[in-house]
Amino acid sequence: MSDTKVLVLLGSLRAASINRQLAELAVETAPEGVSLQLFDRLGELPFYNEDIDNDDVAEPVAALRAAAADADAALVITPEYNGSIPGVLKNAIDWLSRPFGDSALKGKPAAVIGGSFGQYGGVWAHDETRKSFGIAGPRIVEDLKLSVPFKSLAGKHPRENADVTENLRDVVGKLAAEVA
Repeated sequence: MSDTKVLVLLGSLRAASINRQLAELAVETAPEGVSLQLFDRLGELPFYNEDIDNDDVAEPVAALRAAAADADAALVITPEYNGSIPGVLKNAIDWLSRPFGDSALKGKPAAVIGGSFGQYGGVWAHDETRKSFGIAGPRIVEDLKLSVPFKSLAGKHPRENADVTENLRDVVGKLAAEVA
């Protein structure tokens, strides 16, 4: 039996971001039989514009859609920017929502997690991302949540926090189990 393929979308472009560290930790600790693929090109996507969404779409968009089509599920890991979803992630969701009604992630399970500086670890952004992504086509697994307040990490890498590591691995395993 082949691995369950999970597409990982990262809402932060910063090389040293804690959310990137969470994404890397998810890849490292994925349960057996689950492979995670981080699509690390969201910053290359042009702003969504229906005028350029055609047969000759930009290469990064085609690559994103191909990665989504190849995946069995999606894991979004995102911070919270100004109480909401980062623009780069919203743009990716807009590209992934097309063609309308038949997106590459249509019906596939998806979960949204991440961390932020606020005391709630980015819950508002995670809720907004679930709403937006759910409209775009994937089947959001509402009970798979992990919001990490950065202060809980005490300046350390997430892998040094046993609870975060265990909860992250649990989310990935349960997301993979949602694949029909």
